[in-house]
Amino acid sequence: MARCGACQRLEPLFVRAAAYGSYDGGLRELIHLLKYEQIRPAANVLGRMLGETIAALAAAFDEQPPLLVPVPLHASKLRQRGFNQSELIARAALKSPALSGRSLPLHNSLLERSRPTASQTGLTRHQRRENMRRAFRVLRPEEVTGRDVLLVDDVFTTGTTVSECARVLRKAGVARVWVATVARVLRPEASFATPDEASEKKVATPERALAASV
Repeated sequence: MARCGACQRLEPLFVRAAAYGSYDGGLRELIHLLKYEQIRPAANVLGRMLGETIAALAAAFDEQPPLLVPVPLHASKLRQRGFNQSELIARAALKSPALSGRSLPLHNSLLERSRPTASQTGLTRHQRRENMRRAFRVLRPEEVTGRDVLLVDDVFTTGTTVSECARVLRKAGVARVWVATVARVLRPEASFATPDEASEKKVATPERALAASV
């Protein structure tokens, strides 16, 4: 049965968003070590956390696994930072014990951030949406038609960034979009899934987590 335009617009952009833990304390410090201090071993620790998050979602995947797509940085930000933290974490997740034996194809150049965007920090929900509007594009839509996609990022704040990514992916023909992040900002109006409370206790301090990765 054909759906009307209003129904299509009301359809959720992604099926489910899952996160390993809340964006505070040791987990927040670990993410900052990677993003702002270029401590790359932190990506291995965060990747194991993301691997557990993806594994918690995997039971609902179809027989054909989704394409794993990191949220991209704009080229100017990539040159400045030297790496895309979401891609580093995604690559580490694929090597994690939680995803052993699973085949998730990584497509790190499928989605492009086509224009630079301002920092989302301090912006209202409306300002965040306007900031991200038309900021992404799918480079090879023929590769995603009818496929599922698993978007991965470091932090889920309000969902504005992944929602815009999901919107352009769905427009390009993606069947379903899932979202997995290492951390999420706690907000009363948001609904997230985490593997378990015990997992959050593993990251009490960034020093402990980094020591465990050596």
